[in-house]
Amino acid sequence: MTELVVRTLPSPSGVQGPGPDAYKGWLFKWTNYLKGYQRRWFVLSNGLLSYYRTQAEMAHTCRGTITLATVHIEVGDTCHFVLTSGGRSYHLKAYSEGECQRWVSALQQAKVNATQMMPHSDDSGDEAPLAQPDRALIQGALKTLASKLEDLSTCNELIGKHGAALQRSLSELEDLRASSDGVDKLKTVNERATLFRITSNAMINACQDFVDLAEAHSRRWQRALQYEREQRHHLEETIEQLAKQHNSLERAWRESPSTHNKGAEGTPEGESSEENEDIEFFDAMEDSPAFIAVPADNHSQHRHLSSNQSVTSGSLSSNWSQDDNDGSGSYLRRGRRCRIPDKPNYSLNLWSIMKNCIGKELSKIPMPVNFNEPLSMLQRLTEDLEYSELLDRAARCDSSLEQMCLVAAFSVSSYSTTVYRTGKPFNPLLGETYELDRVEEYGYRSICEQICHHPPAAAHHVISQRGWTLWQEITIDSKFRGKYISIMPLGNIHLKFHSSGNHYVWSKVTSTVHNIIVGKLWIDQSGDIMIMNHRNKDKCHLKFSPYSYFSRDVPRKVTGVVMDGDSCAHYILSGTWDDKMESAKIIESSHGCGGSEGKHKTVYQTLPPKLLWKKYPLPENAENMHHFSSLALTLNEPEDGVAPTDSRLRPDQQLMEAGLWDEANAEKQRLEERQRLERRKREAQANLALEEGKEAESYQPLWFEKRTDTETGESSYVYKGGYWEAKDKQDWRQCPAIF
Repeated sequence: MTELVVRTLPSPSGVQGPGPDAYKGWLFKWTNYLKGYQRRWFVLSNGLLSYYRTQAEMAHTCRGTITLATVHIEVGDTCHFVLTSGGRSYHLKAYSEGECQRWVSALQQAKVNATQMMPHSDDSGDEAPLAQPDRALIQGALKTLASKLEDLSTCNELIGKHGAALQRSLSELEDLRASSDGVDKLKTVNERATLFRITSNAMINACQDFVDLAEAHSRRWQRALQYEREQRHHLEETIEQLAKQHNSLERAWRESPSTHNKGAEGTPEGESSEENEDIEFFDAMEDSPAFIAVPADNHSQHRHLSSNQSVTSGSLSSNWSQDDNDGSGSYLRRGRRCRIPDKPNYSLNLWSIMKNCIGKELSKIPMPVNFNEPLSMLQRLTEDLEYSELLDRAARCDSSLEQMCLVAAFSVSSYSTTVYRTGKPFNPLLGETYELDRVEEYGYRSICEQICHHPPAAAHHVISQRGWTLWQEITIDSKFRGKYISIMPLGNIHLKFHSSGNHYVWSKVTSTVHNIIVGKLWIDQSGDIMIMNHRNKDKCHLKFSPYSYFSRDVPRKVTGVVMDGDSCAHYILSGTWDDKMESAKIIESSHGCGGSEGKHKTVYQTLPPKLLWKKYPLPENAENMHHFSSLALTLNEPEDGVAPTDSRLRPDQQLMEAGLWDEANAEKQRLEERQRLERRKREAQANLALEEGKEAESYQPLWFEKRTDTETGESSYVYKGGYWEAKDKQDWRQCPAIF
């Protein structure tokens, strides 16, 4: 499901129409798991919310109507709200928080007005309008039931009246003194008792008629309800079957991609244009440049074709040869562990949990550890350092452009560990930390801290004795879209080399986990990365091509170009984010023939490509150890002297790694409830401070503080020092007890 943004009209509060509660505008409505959210024109008037595919449909076709008198309005997050009526939920999204609030306010006011007018309104809460014969039958049945109910009410009044008279007669009979009066009184009592018996029988008969009629209509409605349930079940089975066929076709294509033709026919306009709304957001990048390499003279040069100077493969000077590592060896360790307990084979349906969470942030969805991997997000950030030797080599480069090539390869290498890693990392608790001290082996040490819980944000700082410092503040924005999950890291990564002062800044691309409904989960990376050297304005543009069924390109392809401050291209890069990256030095460029849409193509002649980076092979038995890399296997290894907030000490994570998943789930719930209590406590303290006229204190991280970068002007959390000194002294008094 592709989640689209919802946009209402640009007027301050929608388009006003007739009626005191009239309101019109565009919203996006959740339709089904195949189409996701679809844009609809909504009209709120006279206590009814109606919607149409287009504004023109208002004259002839209504797609659905919701009665607001009995609707339940629930406001979600990120412009999302839900209307529930008659057991059916309508998921709607607005373009902005402001528009969402205006819609909710209008709906709430309309609901109040409709409730007041409820005796004069008809019941039309279903989305699809009822057929006229069905509506007539229902109205007739309701009138008959109302008539029978009125008869029951009349009988009830008569029973009460005659019963009271009978009671008076009985009382008078007890007070009789003369025998002559007794005969008359006894006759009166007998008459009133007869009237009471007749009225009671009429009441019983009326009740029986009412019950029989209600049961007859109940059976009819039960049959109609059962039919609707069967239709819904059939539709769900059809969707599941389609998803399975889709997965089978995809698997067949992967096994024999050469038998498939490249490209796809365009869809016709008109009604079919609505199907195009299902295309995922990155499909619009199909017009991006393709890179074609053709051999030049004596195969000593390569020619690359580009439509906007974004290119392929690479060569390096001797200054940055791979003297530290040839790119094919394993991650060196000194006596560190090389395996963890095998992952238990617990079967659990992800869709059974996720189907009720469409449109929500992933961090706010309560999930069992069965879908996690025994690492926290702080440890996943630390995994970016798996190929830190690329930065060691870059620190020794004399040329900033050659250095940029290695920095680009490092930015790509951080995704190599994700190719099989479909497990969700643990959300760190607020104040949780993670340190990685690899000074002896690789010359660096790293510290991460969770600085915010919603949205989840972490700060990371790494300093290396080999001439570089890296820092980043990353906020994870994740959404469940129905068919897939999108993880969008927000924030920049900073890298500074000590000797040259070169300061590189870049951001991460979007990660997408596919096949949530059915099939084998798989991950794709897509988007663009722009790496900027803020000292001399060198830049590198990297493009992560999204996977496509119809493309003949190698899957997980990455291409890029390295340019100087004058936008002159010097190196082209190519490879895949799960295997390797190469570079080639450009020795000549020329303009080729015009491309599509009037774009001029540039032809580059390059030296033969040479290897920049090569992924390490996974450890033996990795498929049973969450597909962890050699570095990932060591991240939970016990370390002496770490802070009490370190992720290694998190009990639910430890239990999961040991294979005790039931105990891990219980511990995870305990930690989450404890964190919720702490949050409520902070909120109560903040409210108390506001009531007393004081400034509420916000949460402050322990090891990081917000600063503005003098070179980039960016404000972010950076390391303020003190952690490693506290570790040397083993003074952790200021650390909170979060576990």
